[in-house]
Order: sequence, then C-alpha cells, then structure tokens
Amino acid sequence: MAKNKNNQTIWSKRIKKNSSILFRELGSSINVDKRLFREDIRGSISHVEMLCRQKIISSKIKNKIVKGLNKIKKEILQKKFIFNKKYEDIHMNIEKRLFKLIGDDAGFIHTARSRNDQVITDFKLWIKSANNQLDKKLTKSIKTILKIANNNIQTIMPGFTHLKNAQPVSLAHYLLAYVEMFQRDKKRLLNNLENLNENPLGAAALSGTSFNIDRLFTTKKLGFKKPTNNSIDTVADRDFVLDFLYTISVCSLHISRIAEELIIWNSDGFDLIVLSDKIVTGSSIMPQKKNPDPLEYLRGKAGGTFGNLLSMLTILKGLPLSYFKDLQDDKEIVFKSFDTLDSCLSILNEVLNNFKPNKLQMLKLANKGFITATDLADYLVKNHGQSFRKAYQTTATIVNYAEKNKIKLNELSLKELQKIEPNLKSNVLNIFDLKNSINSKKSFGGTSFNNIKKMIIKYKKIYK
Repeated sequence: MAKNKNNQTIWSKRIKKNSSILFRELGSSINVDKRLFREDIRGSISHVEMLCRQKIISSKIKNKIVKGLNKIKKEILQKKFIFNKKYEDIHMNIEKRLFKLIGDDAGFIHTARSRNDQVITDFKLWIKSANNQLDKKLTKSIKTILKIANNNIQTIMPGFTHLKNAQPVSLAHYLLAYVEMFQRDKKRLLNNLENLNENPLGAAALSGTSFNIDRLFTTKKLGFKKPTNNSIDTVADRDFVLDFLYTISVCSLHISRIAEELIIWNSDGFDLIVLSDKIVTGSSIMPQKKNPDPLEYLRGKAGGTFGNLLSMLTILKGLPLSYFKDLQDDKEIVFKSFDTLDSCLSILNEVLNNFKPNKLQMLKLANKGFITATDLADYLVKNHGQSFRKAYQTTATIVNYAEKNKIKLNELSLKELQKIEPNLKSNVLNIFDLKNSINSKKSFGGTSFNNIKKMIIKYKKIYK
C-alpha cells in the first residue's frame, strides 16, 4: 500500500490497522506500471508548473519538485532507482523518493490531483507513444511489401478461393492486398488519437477540484488537444484502452493471415516460396527438415491479443461509475498486447526480407485447375451476346470435356471448342493465355499489370 515519508500508508490516520500481506501483494502493481515512469514524471512536472502559474504553490517549491523529479528520472534511466512493492505503484514510488530528496515540500505535488486522474493521464500519454511506435513499424512493413511487389509485377500465380485455383493474378497484386490491410490498421491507429488527445488531468478523484487550476495549460504542455468534459466519465473511461486493444487485435489478425499464407506457400504441396535459413528452424529427429517456426509464432500470437481484448471487455462489463480497483489490470493487459504486436511486426519485417518467390512453380501451378474458365465465360458474353448464366453453362460443359480428356483449356483445339459452341472464332484461343487473362482485369482495383503499376506509384508517394 502507498506510504508517506515515515513509512506509514498515506491513509494511516484514517485506517489504523495494517492491511494483510496477501492484500498488499495483490494490490501492488509496481512490477507492471513502472513502465509509466516517464509519463508519470512528465505529468507531475506539468502539473506543478500549472500550480505555480496559478499561484497555488510558490516558484521555490515548484523548482524543488521539478529538480527532484528530474533527478528521479535520471536515477531510473541509470538503473539506480529501487522500486519497492510496499509503495504499491509507480506514482507512490516516485513520490516516496521525492520526499527523501526534497523533504516535506514533496507533499505539494498532489495538490488538486488524485491518483485517479494521474494514472489516466500517464496511461494516455503512454498509449499515444505506443500508438506512434506501432504506426512506424507498420510503415516499415508496408515499405518492405511494396519493394517485393514492385519486383514481382509480372510474376504470375494462381489466386485462390477455398484454397483451390480460382483465377490468375500477379504476385504483386496479392501482396498489395496486405498493404491495404495494414493501411486500415494505420487508419485505426490514427483514429485512436481522437480520444487519446483529451486531457484527463484536473478531473481529480471524480468531481474535479476546488482549486483554481488551468486545465488548458496542462493540455497544451502535455500535447493533448483539449481537456475532457466530464470529471466522472474521465476517471471511469477506458474506451481508449479498448480502442487500442481492438486495433492491436485486428493488426495481429492480419499478421496471422499473412503468416498462414506464407506457411501454405512454403509447404511441400505448394512450394511457391523459399524461406531463407535465417527464418527457419530444424528438427530434433528429422535431419532434412526446415520448419517455418517464426511464421507459426506469428500465426499463434494473435490469439493472445484477442484474449486480452476480451479480458478488458469483461472487466468493464457492468462496472458502475467511477473508479474501481478492477481497472488496475488494464495496464498489464495493454502492455502484454503491445509487446506482442511490437515483437510480431519486427519478426514480420524480418520474414518479408528473407523469402523468395518460386516463380516457375507459381506459373506451373497457375496453369492447373482450368484457371481461365471465367475468362471464357466473359468472352461468350462480350462476343456472342450470351447472358452470363448461359455462358457459365457453356463454359462448364467445355471444362467437363477438358477434364474428361485430361487436357488443359489452353490445349483444346478450336475444332474441339466448336463441337460444344459452334460460333466460337479463332480469337477465343487468346483468352486462355495467363498474361492476357490478368491484363483483361482492368476494372479499378483489378489485377491488370497497369493497375498494379499505378497502385505501387500511388503507395510510394505516400510512403516515401
């Protein structure tokens, strides 16, 4: 429990008996929230500067507190600071040390402030910084994908539905799909800032304060956009936590999907990519094995972030206003999810830089499964006036014929095709060419080579 300079809890005048050891252990969060030391010190400095500006404390006291806080920050950075569980959390650990450094004047630091608004301020500042760090790592991954895509515009591969050959696409187009996913993740990170940029400092315990504080001053000083509107909601609000956890969960999901894609492509049955030795591991018994363990790590880690989001939702469900100790777990949940995604993004970038497409195998696989059947149906609609449903039936009959005779569509002769559809002309044979198929998909967002080039140029302007 939090204690003052005389090793008494700050509420010892009210509660005479010491808390049980079990309760003190349960209530101590210093091992988790010590990560907030920078934000806590920054918030406290801004707070006392405001108190001085409003003539609530003297300039002399303000200077002593600021000097002491800067010394504490230096001690922590130099690993000379001793975090103590008996002082409960990062806020009281810092305050306890401040008392030792400057004496009773340290007691002025908490004027017009509660730990309720203090911790929300620290937490929002930390998440803003973490939000920015994830955005930078996503940008790095996007740039890596764009580089690979730019080198593989002409690389032909099968596009899949149900893991079955569907239509031919460019590898670049496939990769750009993940750029779109990660761009949405970046947009979610940006959207998070709207709530994160509301300053909680000044809400105090839950009702505000009778002191003549200036919330606009601390808002500007701490880099927020505006102060929060309602002091009760301020200390109870964890929407910004849910937003951050949801963003992490969706981004982790996207990473899991691309990891699974690469695992499948690397499998012996597909053999579409080759992984560098830097990103594979061996087997304890099978000498020939090269296992894609990092990709499996990425695939599996997403589950933890989903669980953390659900944990936070469960904590908040049915929780009345305003502050309850249930909320203490929010930081551990957020730190776990952030650390997971931060690590996964670093590993993903390493993976992306260490695989090569097996272009010949991609082309070989793209020639299987009657992959240009839809092109034939489209041809019948455009050139012979058939409805698409009629063209679909005609094409299905042709596919059945090819399958029965164990030949590919591009191996069918014009005469064979005309047995099923007499009006077909010789130019029908061109539609079975994979490049022609890809280039015919000129609709905005389609896989034509020109579309892909334009999209890569567009992305490169964004991610210079």
